[in-house]
Amino acid sequence: MSDIYLQQHAPGRLHEPGGGARSLLHLDSSASRPGDSTSRQLTALFAETWRRRHPGAEYRYRDLAAHPVSLISSDFVALGLRSERRGNVPLGGVSALAEGPGEAREWSLTLPLINEVRAAGTVLLGVPMYNFSVPAALKAWIDRITFPGAFTDAVTGESVLRDTEVVVVAARGGCYLPGTPREDFDFQTCYLRAYFTELGVPEDNLHVIHAEMTRAGDVPKLARFQVLGRRSLAEARSEILALAAPRPDAQPWPAHPDGRP
Repeated sequence: MSDIYLQQHAPGRLHEPGGGARSLLHLDSSASRPGDSTSRQLTALFAETWRRRHPGAEYRYRDLAAHPVSLISSDFVALGLRSERRGNVPLGGVSALAEGPGEAREWSLTLPLINEVRAAGTVLLGVPMYNFSVPAALKAWIDRITFPGAFTDAVTGESVLRDTEVVVVAARGGCYLPGTPREDFDFQTCYLRAYFTELGVPEDNLHVIHAEMTRAGDVPKLARFQVLGRRSLAEARSEILALAAPRPDAQPWPAHPDGRP
């Protein structure tokens, strides 16, 4: 396997309009335990680094595997259709459209998640590849927040996510980068790129960091790729640090009691 298999995007930095600290929404979706999950370890590194860069900034964390988002129901769909038929309904007006307790409950489960995304300056996603795509836990969250008009300014019609940064940490047991034999099996990266750009996140604000061959150490048929796996992990860590590098004067962030940053 040649080095083309391990090429990463050039490290960048997050855009910060006005130079002010912005909030971070941190989502993990791996079903693995923290010590066994590459995506969890890498998002923890990003979150810790980002928080040192922004002392005192708001930080929200959701473990979508440990605390799953409820699957959408027919009541969610009915409320969404009713809202969509009335045009660009402001979020504050959706509850008045709910018919019955089922629809009201669906909206009560949905609005807080939408508000978290709208309020975040940076959305950090830990995404292991499951069966060539994303975990069901993440897909449930995506389906829940994708309510008609949820990320559209009711006055201007523009996306409210035009200044939002999205960082996807994608961990894959094999290798799916351009130029590899399994390039066409990667429905993880293209799906997330399509989803967030459709919501209005600019391409320049969407950062995808890949860790390839994460199973090379425990799957016998991948054992010959262990060096490449270690190199890919090291490159992913370097890219994370470059993307969310702390200021020289930032103080270390105290550890969370349960081990999260």
